[in-house]
Amino acid sequence: MLTIARLLAFIACSPVALLWRLDAQVPQRSPVGPLEETGFQSIFDGKTLNGWDGDPDFWRVEDGAIVGQTTEEHQPKQNTFCIWKGGQPADFELKAEYRLTGINDGNSGIQYRSVELPDVAKWVLKGYQADIDLKQQYTGQVYEERNRGFLALRGQISYVPNGKHAGSVGSLGDTGELRKFIKDGDWNEIHIIARGNTLIQLINGHVMSIVIDDDSANRKMNGEIGIQLHRLSHAAMKMETRHIRIKTL
Repeated sequence: MLTIARLLAFIACSPVALLWRLDAQVPQRSPVGPLEETGFQSIFDGKTLNGWDGDPDFWRVEDGAIVGQTTEEHQPKQNTFCIWKGGQPADFELKAEYRLTGINDGNSGIQYRSVELPDVAKWVLKGYQADIDLKQQYTGQVYEERNRGFLALRGQISYVPNGKHAGSVGSLGDTGELRKFIKDGDWNEIHIIARGNTLIQLINGHVMSIVIDDDSANRKMNGEIGIQLHRLSHAAMKMETRHIRIKTL
């Protein structure tokens, strides 16, 4: 007959009880801290546009940053890009600091997994973009230049089925609350993670949008990186990008 005393004695000698006792003797670890940045390689020397290609009417290096600038009177004929010519990475992490200033509807972005369109014009890219704008309406979203358009708004986790439109499948938080982490007229850090068909975009350490892209006919699994200047006839803007570095996965 199994008595209460025997049952308690069995539990006390069981492997589970032993693990409990061992766990009680292990010091509790502190919460996980920030990940140490390793494996990144700088792709901008801070002094020249060596390794980059952009329209010299709009792009230059100034104070350690790649600078793209337009005025209301001086605009490109279409969106123009300063393109990194060092490779067409597939799975990677990209980090950089940017500052967008100007008047009216200034708009820029970091292009990735993109392809050039010489039939349209020189320095034109098609592909994924980490969107950035002065009004912080679009900043943080995943946009696809010259193809499918909006893939994930700020605060969205979206899924793109094969041959169909993107749809929201989850939330990263309220878009207004996430907007509070973005600095107006000051330096922000952007962090893009592209791995397989999953794209993750962060600003200042906060996840802004995620896309899982299963649209095999339209998605791009590798491609060029660039910085955008948007053509806006009524806007003047200055896009500065510095400390640009990449880690291939």
